[in-house]
Amino acid sequence: MSNTGSTAFILLSSALVAIMTPGLAFFYGGLMRRKNVLTIMMQNFISMGIVTVLWAMLTFSLSFGTDYAGFIGGFEHVMMKGVGMTPSSVYGTEIPFLAFFVFQMMFAIITPALITGAFAERMNFKSYLLFLVIWSIVVYAPLAHWVWGGGFIAKLGAIDFAGGTVVHISSGMAALASVFVLGKRANTKHLPHNIPYVALGAALLWFGWYGFNAGSALSANGQAALAFANTDIAASMAMVTWLLLSWFIDKRPSMVGALTGAVAGLVAITPSAGYVTPMSALIIGIIAAIACFFAMKFRVYMEWDDALDVWGCHGVGGIVGSVLTGVFASEAMGGFSGLIEGNSEQFLANVYGTVIAAAFAFFATYAILSVLTMLMNVNVTLKEEEESLDRALHSEEAYDF
Repeated sequence: MSNTGSTAFILLSSALVAIMTPGLAFFYGGLMRRKNVLTIMMQNFISMGIVTVLWAMLTFSLSFGTDYAGFIGGFEHVMMKGVGMTPSSVYGTEIPFLAFFVFQMMFAIITPALITGAFAERMNFKSYLLFLVIWSIVVYAPLAHWVWGGGFIAKLGAIDFAGGTVVHISSGMAALASVFVLGKRANTKHLPHNIPYVALGAALLWFGWYGFNAGSALSANGQAALAFANTDIAASMAMVTWLLLSWFIDKRPSMVGALTGAVAGLVAITPSAGYVTPMSALIIGIIAAIACFFAMKFRVYMEWDDALDVWGCHGVGGIVGSVLTGVFASEAMGGFSGLIEGNSEQFLANVYGTVIAAAFAFFATYAILSVLTMLMNVNVTLKEEEESLDRALHSEEAYDF
């Protein structure tokens, strides 16, 4: 029988995670040129439609169906077969299986949307729709199964509380692959056209992240409270650290920088939110801000055209968070001991899981986009890029003034 309190909590958490994708649309939209803002917002919003349909028809089953050889789930939940109002004996045993389905669906929606910031102003809409479908089936579903569905990464002993590997490493490394396949824009230099949009998006992301992390306890309990507190502490510490870095190194206390720092902290605490002490969360926030800040500097030095620094924030932040989960995990908090408690096996398991997830997401995405570029015109034309993607691809404009 379902626990009504936990059920209500997970449904609320699902709603919080759902609002993160519109939040991402505003965050990315504000960072873009004004002539292309609708294009990237559309890429984010359409993920809510397409991935939801895919999740109901196929990818939930591939992620959480019966394990086959540690690599993929079975087909018993295709078309939502067996996904009903009674709890699963494996996933979220206090809540209806349908509530677990909905909660996990929100993660599946936002993950490919995160990638769009890397190839912003380059991919045409038809190609993006195909990429979205293929990537969700070929990359997201297997990786979710490997980590959360009883697959081989879970069997290695790696732990990921709320999606450091499944969501952030996968999207960040996919972002880097897309940069290499799709190449550079004609003009890579631009400033955010609407910083209040960036602030609104960051606020919605931060707000939704409480559901993202606390909800991953799959129960209204102490671990959920711990994840909630750790989420806020890590994000806040990362924000302050990034602000200081930008002030001393770039000679300005940047608003966009502070918001980016908060997101980096949120990313890094995700895999450990329910496993570490609040003081460890504070340390994770500091390390994440430093690592992501200099990763973005390195990206600029290398001249990689990751337009909105998806790799630097989500890829590097996810990797840092996943590895540090193996360092700071506390048995008293979440039942797992990390390196600081003398458990080197947990640390190594998380390192292995991190490397596997990063390599898989990068090379699988590289292969998907390479095949698409051979079969069709994936990039927008130079004329479309220079004039306005909003007008060229959608016959709409964000502003009429």
